[in-house]
Amino acid sequence: MLNVRQGIRSVGVKYLDSLTSRDFRSLWLASMCAGSAHWALIVARGWLVFEMEGSSAWVGWVTFAAMIPRFFLSPFAGLICDRFNRKIVLTTVFAMSFFHNLVLALLVLLSDIQVSYVVVLALIDGSSRAILIPASSSLLPNLVRKDQLLNAIALNATTVHGTRLLGPLLIAPLVVTTGVAGTFFLSSVLYALGGVQVLFIRTHSAGVIDIKRSVLQNLLEGLSYLYHHRFLRPLLLLTVAHCALTMSFESLLPVLSLEKLGAEGGGFTYLMMAVGAGALIGVIGLSGIQHGSNRGQILLVLGILSGVAPIGLAISPNLYTALAAAAVMGATQSTFMALFAGVVQSIIPDAIRGRVASVNNLHIGGSMALFNLVNGRLADSLGAPVLLVIPGVIFVVVIGCSYAVVTLRKFYRAGMTVE
Repeated sequence: MLNVRQGIRSVGVKYLDSLTSRDFRSLWLASMCAGSAHWALIVARGWLVFEMEGSSAWVGWVTFAAMIPRFFLSPFAGLICDRFNRKIVLTTVFAMSFFHNLVLALLVLLSDIQVSYVVVLALIDGSSRAILIPASSSLLPNLVRKDQLLNAIALNATTVHGTRLLGPLLIAPLVVTTGVAGTFFLSSVLYALGGVQVLFIRTHSAGVIDIKRSVLQNLLEGLSYLYHHRFLRPLLLLTVAHCALTMSFESLLPVLSLEKLGAEGGGFTYLMMAVGAGALIGVIGLSGIQHGSNRGQILLVLGILSGVAPIGLAISPNLYTALAAAAVMGATQSTFMALFAGVVQSIIPDAIRGRVASVNNLHIGGSMALFNLVNGRLADSLGAPVLLVIPGVIFVVVIGCSYAVVTLRKFYRAGMTVE
């Protein structure tokens, strides 16, 4: 019995090590609330627009509006995160998200909602999200020991990707009973709870802004760092391709659910939940990795599977096999992204951490916004399955070609990073 208890305790230490930090626990709980609210909002908002207009094109426009602020606001968000106390920045964006969801809920409840309103509110939501991501990413490394960093990033990834399960799960009963208004109210409550958790963080964290340099020079420092780094530059470009070609599927799921699988709003919700369930399993598995030598091999395998999984979803003959394929998509794609974040955070200096995180956010968010828009526009004519298969095949080719890059090849073989 004693050996069993020791084994359970050792497993807990291995997978949950970073949660021993009080401040990181607060950030993790806040991020869990924010992630759940975010994915609940994506599902409810997407289905609301699809019901209003009966077209994936408008779902694509709303998704684009929610993601495009990550492109044009990210540089300024990074500057803010390196200039001010990151805890205060986080508290502010949690408040913005709370009021955004509250307004959306009231408009739906009062039957005074139009697609144009949803697009404008999606821009506001995307703007707060564009600041929240670099603020959280730059604050996190200051809350744990260096040897806990990969574990902390993996666990934090459960709040980003795993909440694709929790958020839709929380709203599933509301979608079929009270309608989407109830889901927006719930999202407001979750953001309020998350904001309270942020207030419990005691660590002061801020970057370094050189007052002798111009705003533009400080603004571009993160971009310059990434694009002059022999290893991080090709890794970032590979990750952008990964996001654009394999992860820009949100605008495709409503039409896929309705036309191919014969399910309506519930089917869309279940597919997103399956993605979240797979993501949760994948990133928890990553949190148990304690040695960096096999990170490159894992990233390579995950990249290949990330391209194959959407093809499985496209050819699924029924909802059950589609749910299994969606789970594999979640597991491979989210773990790929968490591993990418862990590698980047282990290299960059804290002084410019916010600006580097915002550059990543700019590239990733911008590519996903554009491809969700394109997919939404094309889904009505080409069909969702085609738009899942072709990009999936292209990314498998891209990940194969990446082996020709010397710095990436060294990383794939031995987990070595080149400064």
